[in-house]
Formats: sequence, C-alpha cells, structure tokens
Amino acid sequence: MVLDALELKTSALLVIDMQNAFVHEKGTLGVSGVNTRRLAAVVPAMKALIERCQAAGMPVIWTVQEHFEKDAVRAKKKIAAHTAKRKQVSALAGSWDAAIIDELKELAAADPSLVVHKHRFGAFYATRLEQLLRMLGTQTLFITGTTTNACVETTVREAYLRDYDVVAVTDCISGVNEEWEQTALKVWNQYFCVLAESAQIADWIGAQRKPRTLGFAHMLLQVADLEASRRFYIDLLGFTERQAKPLADGRPFVPFHQGIALTTGGPAKPLQIDHMAFRVHDVAGLAARLKQANVKFFQDLHDGIYGRTIYVADPDGNKVELYEEVA
Repeated sequence: MVLDALELKTSALLVIDMQNAFVHEKGTLGVSGVNTRRLAAVVPAMKALIERCQAAGMPVIWTVQEHFEKDAVRAKKKIAAHTAKRKQVSALAGSWDAAIIDELKELAAADPSLVVHKHRFGAFYATRLEQLLRMLGTQTLFITGTTTNACVETTVREAYLRDYDVVAVTDCISGVNEEWEQTALKVWNQYFCVLAESAQIADWIGAQRKPRTLGFAHMLLQVADLEASRRFYIDLLGFTERQAKPLADGRPFVPFHQGIALTTGGPAKPLQIDHMAFRVHDVAGLAARLKQANVKFFQDLHDGIYGRTIYVADPDGNKVELYEEVA
C-alpha cells in the first residue's frame, strides 16, 4: 500500500476553508443558490479524522479564506472575478461568513498557530504555509476541505509542484458539482497525488503508532587498530565521521555518516561485526513484545548513545541494537 511508505512524524493534515461561507446554508454559497448539503456532508468524516490526527500528534493545519469588499487588485481585471458570480463577496474578513463552521471551530482553536489566512484559492500562494511546513518538518500532506475544483484543487497542484507527497482524502473533500469533482479526482490520481478515504488514513495512523523498526542506523565493526581503521575509512575511502560518546561499556565509538561504526575488540574477542543498530518507534513497547517472545536480551532498556536503547539477540545470536531517538 502506498501509505506504508509514508511517515507519521513528517506528515500533516491540511483542512481547507471549512467556513460558513462555503459550507453553511446561510453562507455565501448557500444564499447564492448552491446546494450546501453536499458540501456539508463531509463534515462528520472530517471531524473524526481531525480528532484522530490531533490525538496522534500529527499537525492539523487550517486555511481560512478572507476577502475584502473593495479589492484594488481584482478591480483592475477586465474579466469579472469569480467573486462577482455570487450574490455577495464571500468570507469578508472578520465576518460570520469567514468563520470556521461550528462543528469544527473548537478543533481549529486547539492551536491558533496552525491557522493560515489566505486571499486566493491556493493555500500556498502569498501565505506563510510553506515556511510553516518547513518548520514542522513536513514531507507528506493529507488534504481535505472545500471546494474540490477551486481551493482544494489549486492547493493539490501547488503542493505537488513543491515536491510534497500528497494524499487527497476523498470522503473529506467536497465540491459544488459532482461531475466536476469526479473529473478532478481522476486527473489528480493520474498526475498529482494518491486518493484515499479517511478510514484508510485512520488505519495507517494506528499502524504508525505501533512499536516498529524505522530504519537502519549502523553496523559496528570491532577492529584491532582503531586509529589505523579510522584513517583507512576517512583518508582512503572518503568516509565522514559523526560526533559520538563512548559506548556504554567504555569502549571508543567512531561512527560514520556512511552507515558503519568502529570500536575496539573486547577481551578475548575475535575481529567481528559487533552489532547492527536500528532506529525504532516505541522502544519500550518493542522490549515488552520481545520479552513476551522469550528473546534473549544482551542489555535491557537503558540510556544509550542516541536515546533509550535495548540490545537483543536475533535467532542466530547476532547482537541487534534498537533505539528510540530523544529530542
């Protein structure tokens, strides 16, 4: 499944323009003749997904579209802007029309720093969204909101063009016209993103929060002459050294960015691979799972070089280090 390649810690949920102007029957679209029941139909699924993401610690970012009754930039246009095709200018700044709908406003208020104000369709255009995502360390955007063929589609395209991994959450996106919407989803799926339903996202979050291995960290080699080996890897092979503390048993530890590390051999030990190390999520949970399976522990949970660490034996007796990074 495509979602399996994504990481919770580098993901964010983007909620686009869930405002009275676009969703409430008395908002601008409603009084302009649009059937807002279709737009509001996604609210229950969206609310559940937002709560799931917030509980999991995933940032939930909100966009709020704001317009001005007198817009000097749009006034220059010779062809009427889309705002002129409605009964009134939508989402005037500070108005009830511009407010997030009652069903979601408390969730949006949980972290006001994650509310992004915009004045055009795209969530990236002339906003602080891109810098916010950089600061959060975001690579994957799960996109929800209204409306499919305007603000949501523009944002999907903007995100793709900035090389984010984009997932459109189909049952949490709504538009004013079903035919347009189905065409949009086909185009998105072909070019810009993958499509998924909120239940799939919830299952993915559940899987991401289980104890699991995240990636390879290093392989530790025991060497006879540490300085000679260090010069070989650095001077001859071009390896670059990382800063590190000594090992828990006091031996020196020389790790490289290229994936191996060096130490001296222990007493009466032959030259060998000392152990393999992997980053994990929830090392305490993994320790409990491994103990239940009667796996041999070389060293129980402790403060290691990178964070909370355990050392266990694989079925062949090889030493495996599992650690959870600390902030």
